[in-house]
Parts: sequence; structure tokens; C-alpha cells
Amino acid sequence: MANKENKGIRGRSMEKEDKEETGKSEEKQEELAEAAEELELEEEAEIEEAEEEEKEIPAEEAEAEAKEEEMPTPVEEEAKPPPKKEKAKEEEIVEERIYTVPLGKAWIMPPNKRTPRAVRMLRSFIVKHMKLEARKEGEAEEEEEPKRLTISNEVNEKMWERGIEKPPRKIRVRAAKDKEGNVTVYLAEGD
Repeated sequence: MANKENKGIRGRSMEKEDKEETGKSEEKQEELAEAAEELELEEEAEIEEAEEEEKEIPAEEAEAEAKEEEMPTPVEEEAKPPPKKEKAKEEEIVEERIYTVPLGKAWIMPPNKRTPRAVRMLRSFIVKHMKLEARKEGEAEEEEEPKRLTISNEVNEKMWERGIEKPPRKIRVRAAKDKEGNVTVYLAEGD
């Protein structure tokens, strides 16, 4: 009988412990709920304060602020570069010719070397036909600047349009020589 009484006592004590634990967990839940409510009330109060501040600004001040936002700052104006004049107008063109440059032999090269070869072929063609002095390694540099050959971006993009493996078979270009003897190569009109 003593065993039964011990079990009964143990059972009763376990029930008390369970009730205490559930009571504690309920208290924690209530505390969490109260904290959440307080946060919500604080957020609502902040929102109301912000709305009241917006209403308090007179219409004149609001317009002034809007104008300030629209006007660019002086720093932005200084950052803009001055308008560039076109080089074509500044340079006097002495001679201008249109050529169709054959580039088919560039296709003899391995695929990954074709377009660079085509660019070199174009450069050598223009040097030859526009009578530019080719630079030689053995010659001493003269006081004058050597004549320069410039290939424009549009010609370069046309050459590289299909990648390194497939340059064009021929290209139509306009070569312009200025009074200093420098040559610039442009894409011919219509291409």
C-alpha cells in the first residue's frame, strides 16, 4: 500500500509541476502579446506625427522645396564638359578619296587571326594609296612629326561586326588627308 501512496504523491506533485509550467508559458505569451501591441501603438504614433508635420508645412514652403528639387545643383553644371567642335570643320581636307578595299586574302589566315589581319591589310592599303611615308626602324627620327593614319570607330566596328573569325571580304571607305598630311579613314556614305 505504501507503493500506491507513493505513486499518488508523485502523481499529484507532477500535476502541480505541469500546472506551474503551463502557467509560466501563458505568462510569457501574454508578455509577448503586450510587447507586440506596444510596438504597434508606437508605429501608429510615428505615422500620425509624420502626417501632422506634412500638414503643418504651408503651401509656399512646399512650392519652394519642389523648385529646389527641380533645379540642378551648381556642381552638376560644372561637371558638364564644354560643347566640342567637330574636328572635320576645324581640319582642312586637302584630299579625299573613296576606296573599295579587298580583304579576301585575310581568309587565308587561321580563324582566330582573320580580323586582325584584315585591319592590317586595310592600314597598308591606305598607306600605299594615300602616299603616306611608311615608318622604317632604321631611320632616325626627324624633327617633324611622322604622318599619322587614323581609322575611325565606325570602320573598326564594321570590321569586327561578325567577330574575329569572319571579317568582311571587302569594305568601302573614305580616306581624307588634311593639310598636315595626316589621313583619317571613315566608312563610305551609304554603307
